Amino acid sequence: MLSDVRRRSLLTGGAVLTLSGLGLSACSGSNSGPGDGPAEPFPTAWDDALTADVFDGLANQMGEQPGWFGKLVTDRFNLTLNVIAPNVAGGGDTLYNTRVSAGDLGDIVLTDQGQKLTELVEGGLLMDISSWYEHMESSARFDAAVQKVNEGLDGIYAIPTQVSTLKPSEPSEGIDPTFGPFVRWDVYGKVGYPEIGTLEDLLPVLKQMQDAEPTAANGKRTYALSLFADWDGNYMNNAKQPCCYYGYDEVGFVLAKADGSDFQSILDPGSLYVRVLKWFFEANQLGILDPESTTQNYDTLFSKMQAGQVLFSFWPWQGQAAFNTEANMAEGKGFMIAPLADQKIFSYGASVYGGKQVFGVGSNAEDPARGAAFIDWLYSSEGVYANSSQTMGAAGPQGLTWELNADGKPELTDFGRQVLLGEGGNVPEEWGGGSYIDGTSWLNVTTVIGNDEDPETGFPFNYKMWETYQATAANPLTEDWAGRMGGHATTMEYLQANDMLAVGAGASYVAPEDSSEISTIRNQVKAVIVESSWKMAFAKDQAEFDALLAEMQSTADGLGYQQVLEVDMANAKDQDALRKEVVAEFG
Repeated sequence: MLSDVRRRSLLTGGAVLTLSGLGLSACSGSNSGPGDGPAEPFPTAWDDALTADVFDGLANQMGEQPGWFGKLVTDRFNLTLNVIAPNVAGGGDTLYNTRVSAGDLGDIVLTDQGQKLTELVEGGLLMDISSWYEHMESSARFDAAVQKVNEGLDGIYAIPTQVSTLKPSEPSEGIDPTFGPFVRWDVYGKVGYPEIGTLEDLLPVLKQMQDAEPTAANGKRTYALSLFADWDGNYMNNAKQPCCYYGYDEVGFVLAKADGSDFQSILDPGSLYVRVLKWFFEANQLGILDPESTTQNYDTLFSKMQAGQVLFSFWPWQGQAAFNTEANMAEGKGFMIAPLADQKIFSYGASVYGGKQVFGVGSNAEDPARGAAFIDWLYSSEGVYANSSQTMGAAGPQGLTWELNADGKPELTDFGRQVLLGEGGNVPEEWGGGSYIDGTSWLNVTTVIGNDEDPETGFPFNYKMWETYQATAANPLTEDWAGRMGGHATTMEYLQANDMLAVGAGASYVAPEDSSEISTIRNQVKAVIVESSWKMAFAKDQAEFDALLAEMQSTADGLGYQQVLEVDMANAKDQDALRKEVVAEFG
């Protein structure tokens, strides 16, 4: 389950060649649909089988979509999705640039809005689907977002993802925020549920926990903290996560507070980032930081969590997905948020204008009408439940993983509980066969956020927010946690009741593409920051830690860090201004 959830964090950035640099500047950006007038309504059935190339910058699998999701798409559209994934192909933007140069990204394209979208339109690689849009009733529910993302493009070329009907000041997450200090609650209980004032106060508690449970059920040694380097980018990714526990999120080399009250350079001696590096250093000095952190990848760490070898999780969807199986929770074991007294956890607000990625139909699509119809289906109730299963808490296909009960309320089936709550299972042959997890959507993007209301049922797409789920979800683990946390049923409820949530309003801000100069400097600087950060975490003593910090700051400045910081600081403040504008308009 987690492998799919975590993929949504693997967003690729990086500089790309402009279309003009690829020789496409002379192409017309006016590729249109079926003519000047409105298109015919989409057919109810498609006679000819079609394989459509889907260029997907977020996908982590490549080839033909298998399993139940693949069968569902085939049944609806007589369509096979052939996913083309730069993440899998490797080489950064090489595959993107190669296909752009050839003038054909794919039949269906998932790309970034902003500069990249504009260049694709101006280069003639995306089709104007305006004449079909009047028949795209599901995506047209979010017309404000569609119109916004297509501003200045003289047509409808893109349908934004992660759209919502919620207010931008409301959290977009479900019963848990994206971030949070999650601990093995059962082991925390073993040491007497000690009070935790600050992040630093958490370390001795984690030490007590590790001492109380030195080995896992498999006989291997446990560690309170375990890290991985897969997601390192502008800096050490794991070191950024606890910054979110205090209301900050990243904008390049800047940590920006959700309410716009503070903007920090990550290399300032008093920054939260440096504070977390010191926290890692002190954890290592206590012997509670896994020494394999420098060499293991995410999957290795996830396996350790599944086996009970790690006692702290940076995110709810990491530790809980790995260890909170129904069997473990029935024994009172699992990850729950720690009562960190001074936490103010960053939460992504619901975005009325959608997220950073958009869908489009390729200008050379073999059957563009079918491509437009498929994209629209992804925003329908059926499409949201299916496409976002395992990524945003959506329940999966009705009739397989959930159904409406006698009271007209959505409820998980026995099979749904089995596959969605960590046990896994094979799908019946009439639904496509194979394991449920292997058959989930390879698109790796959310069209409508899970908190949003299904217009057909009146309930959220996220099954964990259903009354029927919560009524049956109580177990010794959650009951003990709730008893210690004021009786609150969910993490989000606890955080909101205690003013421990900082919502960054959903404003769909997209930072401008770096200039070639800034991009070059950034790549050099971030390599220094990442390498130095890991060394600091495992420094032999305080003197070495301080020396490494000074060297990192000096080397980064020498490479031009301040130039990039100036750009990122301006972007962070622009993002804040847009957030305030959106809240003023939509509440």
